[in-house]
Amino acid sequence: MDETQLKKTQTTTARVKRLQVTAGLFRFSVAQFLVALVILLAVYPFLLELEHGDIIETVLITVVLISAVLAVGGRTWGLAILLVLPALAGPWIDRYRPDLVPQWVMPCARMVFVGFVVMQLLRFIARAERVNFEVLSAGISAYLLMGLFWTSAYLMDAQLSPGSFSGLHLAGANRELGRFDALYLSYVSLTCLGCNDITPLSKVARMLMVLESLAGVLYLAVLIARLVAMYSRPKENNSNDKLKA
Repeated sequence: MDETQLKKTQTTTARVKRLQVTAGLFRFSVAQFLVALVILLAVYPFLLELEHGDIIETVLITVVLISAVLAVGGRTWGLAILLVLPALAGPWIDRYRPDLVPQWVMPCARMVFVGFVVMQLLRFIARAERVNFEVLSAGISAYLLMGLFWTSAYLMDAQLSPGSFSGLHLAGANRELGRFDALYLSYVSLTCLGCNDITPLSKVARMLMVLESLAGVLYLAVLIARLVAMYSRPKENNSNDKLKA
């Protein structure tokens, strides 16, 4: 009985050490990814006013995508690299060879990769046992990535069905939905602020906005519930230990 208990203790200790090492690497990469993501969103409107803003935008998007691969590494390195390659190539193809592939393919590739990263971050939060820096970074990163996910969805819908959106401030001579317009529409829908200057006309566009608003509300509710549960768990364990003593 004592030998069995000793083996279990040794196995648990080794598992905790492996988790600590993994958490350390994960924490650094998620923090790096979150910083890159926040910088991209903060400077994105100003890039459009610069002479070489398109190049800077492409470079920043590349940095964010690479940082995302670092954030969800570990056992999923192969799949992460496989999914990020089309997403990485998209901005550069759009800049130098826009006629190489259909325009809707590039936002579709970004949607697949961003969706994969969000799922990995949510998986990490679900398996975490306590609230710490990497859990908070993962929660914020996943929320911001949801906005980028629907940004690509709006762009893909606008390219597949021209005229799906209407507005006075839409970019381009044909008044089609541009990248910044899609980004703006996505985050105001995600946060349920509402958007009055861009109107969805097609049923698909309207449903995308409804789904994003629902996802934003439900995500915050579930995330807060999960964080409160993790935060209160150590206190419950300490209370039980005091009662036993």
